[in-house]
Amino acid sequence: MLGEDIFRFFEGVYYSLTRKQTPDQSFLPSRRAFISKVGLGLAALPFGALLYGAWKGKYNYQVREYELSFDNLPEAFDGYKVTQISDIHVGSFDDKEEVEYAIDLVNKQGSDTIFFTGDLVNNISTEMHGWESVFGKLSAKDGVYSVLGNHDYGDYYGWEGTKEEVIASKKANMEMLYGIQRQMGWRLLRDENIAIKRGNDLLHVVGVENIGNGRFPKYGDLNKASVGLTEKDFKILLSHDPSHWEDDVRHNDLNYHLTLSGHTHGMQFGIEIPGFIKLSPAWFVYKKWAGIYKEFGRFINVNRGFGFLGYSGRAGIWPEITVITLKKS
Repeated sequence: MLGEDIFRFFEGVYYSLTRKQTPDQSFLPSRRAFISKVGLGLAALPFGALLYGAWKGKYNYQVREYELSFDNLPEAFDGYKVTQISDIHVGSFDDKEEVEYAIDLVNKQGSDTIFFTGDLVNNISTEMHGWESVFGKLSAKDGVYSVLGNHDYGDYYGWEGTKEEVIASKKANMEMLYGIQRQMGWRLLRDENIAIKRGNDLLHVVGVENIGNGRFPKYGDLNKASVGLTEKDFKILLSHDPSHWEDDVRHNDLNYHLTLSGHTHGMQFGIEIPGFIKLSPAWFVYKKWAGIYKEFGRFINVNRGFGFLGYSGRAGIWPEITVITLKKS
């Protein structure tokens, strides 16, 4: 339609200069009308998708299953199954029944363990009030492990008071969040690692606090989180922001076999047809924005997110529950 307006401008200039009062009506006007209708139809497609995303798409939970093979996976963990969810953003939810359905769907996967990779809230910990019993139902044989995301630290909330009062408020906010996760039975990893044991074999879960790439705050310390581990230990790293994998993890000498991240939400808008096309504005911001990637013999999964933020919906990039089965090559 902009193109049509540009044509009209030059058409008007032409007829003014030539002193012609009535332009030729035989072809161009009908053609412009056709273009206008096509433009309107094309504009209706994303508009309709956004409406559907706000109505139904934000709770259209998808289970995505992967099988990943590793040469040095301990024998006892061959076939070990993990479920990952990320970016809950509980302050955005407006339908408790739909969320309860999704939690039940997570548990029905029957995974050995559940990992949550950050952004439990939008801004402050009080958003979790009333939701503890819902997310406390997450259950797996080897437990639920979590890390923090950039939204969990209260950095985006408008704290009031002196500098000292703001620091005290943010500290109290964090202590509340830690307490809520303990209450739900989640094991929050703050720059530390823990071993899951099967017979004589170990699988090491490493959890770092948020590490962004400049646009987002950096709180984590990968070296601190990995104290006591060697290159030969099989490791799953929980790190909220996939840019951390790009910058520090994929080529790290300590060899982190599998990294689980979130953060991008896949921008909550795009087109995905498995095996054919995967497009989203997230591609312009993140090299790894959704799904499984492999470099240097190491894997990362970028979860598309469980909740939503900003735009109250999802169009084409649906909320995700990831199930990964570890196999020995």
